[in-house]
Amino acid sequence: MSFHAAVFIAVSLDGFIARADGSIDWLTERGKQAGETGYDEFMGTIDTVVIGRATYEQVLTFGFWPYEGKQVEVLSGTLAPDVDERIIVHRTIDGLVETLTDRGAKRVYADGGQVIQTFLREGLLNELTITTVPVLLGGGIRLFGDLGGDTRDIPLTHNATRTLNAGCVQSDYTIRRPGT
Repeated sequence: MSFHAAVFIAVSLDGFIARADGSIDWLTERGKQAGETGYDEFMGTIDTVVIGRATYEQVLTFGFWPYEGKQVEVLSGTLAPDVDERIIVHRTIDGLVETLTDRGAKRVYADGGQVIQTFLREGLLNELTITTVPVLLGGGIRLFGDLGGDTRDIPLTHNATRTLNAGCVQSDYTIRRPGT
């Protein structure tokens, strides 16, 4: 794999990244209170963003395009290929990886539950930054799901944890590969 893939995401204390309807109101309300999270610095190191259809549709509700200057790839089996000139739609993870490799992507931001889970299953992720927000949603879209096939662990190395404002806690992990 020629690119480095990273996740930078917020999650409720009970492990959800969005409500069942995709809403992130619980996060936007508290996000401003968290203060400096390092997101802008992180995005400054990214050349490519990979999201799924649901995340793409959520981003469209923001009223602005948050990925200006970044290559944006959307992994979706249903989104029309010509829906938006700012994105490239991929039907398969293999096609996406081929494009990222051929284009010489260096540092990829994987965002959205399905994309993150797919990247984990495929062994494409290198690092995770997870900000835990002190709220219990009780249901919704989980950050982590079935890792595929036989149950297998994905070992992580904990790099750091810091406390943000409003009771948010952010932890950084590196995904350990076999033999490392």
